[in-house]
Amino acid sequence: MRSAPPVLLLIDFQQGFDDPRWGTRNNPDAETNAAQLLSIWRERERPVVHVRHSSTEPDSPLRKGQSGFQYKSALCPEADEPEFVKRVNGAFIDTGLEQWLRERNYETLVICGLTTDHCVSTTTRMAENRGFEVYVVADATATFDRTLNDEHFDAPVVHRTALAHLSDEFATVIPTEKAKGID
Repeated sequence: MRSAPPVLLLIDFQQGFDDPRWGTRNNPDAETNAAQLLSIWRERERPVVHVRHSSTEPDSPLRKGQSGFQYKSALCPEADEPEFVKRVNGAFIDTGLEQWLRERNYETLVICGLTTDHCVSTTTRMAENRGFEVYVVADATATFDRTLNDEHFDAPVVHRTALAHLSDEFATVIPTEKAKGID
């Protein structure tokens, strides 16, 4: 049995990701699944941490002061839930997140968020490298189409590939139903 409960870490569930500039997205149920987990964590009085991106790009919908900086309504923090604001892909860079977790002896993270191949992946890798036990909830994460040179990669492929890169080395990749039972 763990010495402390698992922390639900919600990454970048911000309105700015609804902007059409991002392109085609996979997993339209990611927010619904994350909200289910958030409700369970709150009912069980488990720790919840919110992370959001504050872009330094002048035209970004994720820039502070823009409407897209706001959380999606079903995933807003409550008063007693800490929030960490990041300016890069990794939630451990210049945020105080690691110190907050260590001071409370939290060792296990259950990660949901946007986007699978950027901030979720970077944060997951950094968490595992710091010795945390990490679970990534596959159906509570999502991403967008990507291109490299003139080659197109659709969002479902990018999503699955990002999860495959994390699986077994950096995290245990699980569905929402399994995440509900993590103690």
